[in-house]
Amino acid sequence: MNITQHNSTSTGDTFILSPGRNVSLKDFIEFSQFSKKIVASEETRERIAASRRALEKLVKEGSVIYGVNTGMGGFVDHLVPLERAEELQKNLIRGVATNVGERFSDIICRATMFARIISLSRGNSALSLENFDRFIAIYNAGLIPEIPRKGSLGTSGDLGPLAAMARMLTGEGNAWFNGERLAAEDILHQLGLAPLELSYKEGLALINGTSCMVALAALNVIETRSLLEQYASISAFASETLLARIRPFHPDVHQLKPHTGQQKIAEMIWNNLQGTRLAVDDIQLSSELGSRLTNSIKQEDMPIEDAYSIRCTPQILGPVLETIEFVERIVSNELNSSNDNPLITPENGQVFHNGHFHGQYISAAMDYLTIAIITMCNLSDRRIDRLLTSANSNGLPSFLCAENGGLRFGLMGGQFMSSSVTAENRSLATPVSIQTLTTTGDFQDVVSFGLVAARRTAEVLQNTRYVIAFELICAAQAADIRDATKLGNSGRLWYAKVRESVPYLDHDESITPYLEELVSRILGGHS
Repeated sequence: MNITQHNSTSTGDTFILSPGRNVSLKDFIEFSQFSKKIVASEETRERIAASRRALEKLVKEGSVIYGVNTGMGGFVDHLVPLERAEELQKNLIRGVATNVGERFSDIICRATMFARIISLSRGNSALSLENFDRFIAIYNAGLIPEIPRKGSLGTSGDLGPLAAMARMLTGEGNAWFNGERLAAEDILHQLGLAPLELSYKEGLALINGTSCMVALAALNVIETRSLLEQYASISAFASETLLARIRPFHPDVHQLKPHTGQQKIAEMIWNNLQGTRLAVDDIQLSSELGSRLTNSIKQEDMPIEDAYSIRCTPQILGPVLETIEFVERIVSNELNSSNDNPLITPENGQVFHNGHFHGQYISAAMDYLTIAIITMCNLSDRRIDRLLTSANSNGLPSFLCAENGGLRFGLMGGQFMSSSVTAENRSLATPVSIQTLTTTGDFQDVVSFGLVAARRTAEVLQNTRYVIAFELICAAQAADIRDATKLGNSGRLWYAKVRESVPYLDHDESITPYLEELVSRILGGHS
């Protein structure tokens, strides 16, 4: 379950952009962090310059090219003189910078800039080399654009979000620097940085792409994979405390069904159950039950099989893993693409009017990822219910309340939260990628809402962390009731992590602070 292999190059805190080398999602997120820098190789810079020269040649030959000597969007049928090029590009940026709501976090804004730089570095967007170098210099200086979250159609790319970025790059609007909101023009001047000065096509090259949705989608993929890897291990811990039968996770039986995700999850759970003295050996249980067979029907406390929320965990989480792997490929391909319009191929000087800015790949991929995350949430919700329901827990007290049940409520209130959040997640599962609306005088008549889908995925991911955090609290409480010294090595590690923040609860109190701490400290979320 390692992150996909990659062939990008980096040196310490500096990432080197080179032709023909893809940027992995892992490197992408790492080098979107503060203190990280980007450098373009000379080969990259030469290709960018060649792309601009090819466009200039086409313009001199009298070609009519979208965004160069035409209006844009609903004004595509208007020809615009070249001497109005700078005015046209500035008006484009100002006119579409209309997003609303709370601004994106610094890391998403940094990743948006990096994603746009990666796309431009492919050398097909005809941005001038001077402006490309200025863009990298502003990124390396640590300036953060102010990008509101809501309002992107995701079809001519993320026009609104990227226009907010472009305003900062050209010295308009606001920037964030060292946690302070400043006028972009002022901070650029203070740092001795030159703003981008746009000629024909260049404003369009900055904003006509999928870079903001890719930034958030990439973070979603990395964080979901990390959570799943944790949750496979957490599943073993929780199953242990429910006295799970172990042989359903034996690798041999999973060779009989050739789903790689299922096999990987089963192997992880099997390995994490080694050394346990709580989970049950099916063969031993079978022998014990066999010794009790008589001529009459008799109910036993320990059935030969567990419920599906335990026994079928590999079959449930396997598709989640394979979905993550599929989505990672989609997002990686989008990140490493030229995704604006028009595009220039410097090898032969051709111009292509195209639809590479369309975000349907990201929108659909985020829908798939959302469903996968909710599958994890559903499984956690069902396992929580087993831990809290005495009839289903193989001997645990109701609501894990071992002292003064009835006078106390135990962990009953936590299930109110986890069930509510699970239901909320399910309400968010309606596909975003099919919610197209026509706009721009029916010119943009099929839109993707890719950034909306990515924002929704991030919300579902955070909700799921809360549910899993509550399952961890329940499992640790159950372990103490059973005898935590009987846990296997992996179970003891999870037990210790929980107990660093959450005590054994022999009294009633709000567990909200404990949930928030587990989410932020262990599960990779924000409180």
